[in-house]
Amino acid sequence: MIPNASTPGSPRRTPRRRVRGLALMAAALLPVALGVAVAPAASAAPAEPGGWARVAHLSPDTKSVDVQMTALAGGSVVYELEDVAYGAVSDYIPLAEGTYVVSMVPSDAADDAEPVVRQSVDVAAGGPVTVAAYGRNDDLQTTVFQDDLSAPAEGQARVRVVQASTVEPRVDVDTVEGRSIAREVPTGAATGYASVAAGAWDLELTGADVVSSSAVDLPAGSVSTLFVLDTAAGALTAQAITDSATLADMPVGGIHTGGGGTADGQTGTLGGVAAAGLLLGGAVVALIMRRRHATAGTV
Repeated sequence: MIPNASTPGSPRRTPRRRVRGLALMAAALLPVALGVAVAPAASAAPAEPGGWARVAHLSPDTKSVDVQMTALAGGSVVYELEDVAYGAVSDYIPLAEGTYVVSMVPSDAADDAEPVVRQSVDVAAGGPVTVAAYGRNDDLQTTVFQDDLSAPAEGQARVRVVQASTVEPRVDVDTVEGRSIAREVPTGAATGYASVAAGAWDLELTGADVVSSSAVDLPAGSVSTLFVLDTAAGALTAQAITDSATLADMPVGGIHTGGGGTADGQTGTLGGVAAAGLLLGGAVVALIMRRRHATAGTV
């Protein structure tokens, strides 16, 4: 069978019908393309104002835990993590404004086991917080740190220290060149944020009996927390966690959530689809015009 040849008994489409069909196709394509183009703007705004929370396992002799975050109102589970090991800090998760309960149980515990940690946390609109469990296993403590992810000046980084070591009750943090970052930070406490030159830093961690060194990297435009932790050998170490990535990588709301994409990335992907749709629509319209010229004078 020759392609496009009409078969006996089948209705033959007239040129005018083709033009009408193509016009309908173009009319259908343009709203779809325009709808795709504006979709990110509609979805970028959250349904209701909220904040962000993350959890940190800072107890050196507590085995891996499973973490569950439950809304106090209604009791629904809004967040779960499994096998969270010592030194791990989760990404921020967006939450509606309200009160939540964070519980941690050993990863290998029975389903009905009592949590080793239970901490309530208030999430305010626009406010990021860190819920941390720290200390030795036989005397676990929990606390909530209020985070501040304000962007630093160009070429700078903002950093604070969270002291979670059980080896030393108080720790000084200095650069090897002698610049003081923090002084006598007690276990379970967080310092304020300080602006420093971005880049690699060699640090000296000093307690009453232990002096250790640690290297960290603070990217330009970032906000980071230096968690002072214990090593297996009984020394100190500093683990830098980037709380907020560089501005170009921030999702809507200014919070770095790890796995989440950026608003710009979504717009770029969907924008390409929209552009393709508009080009296709334009091609159909052009074809309509050619058809009309070709069939001028026919009935």
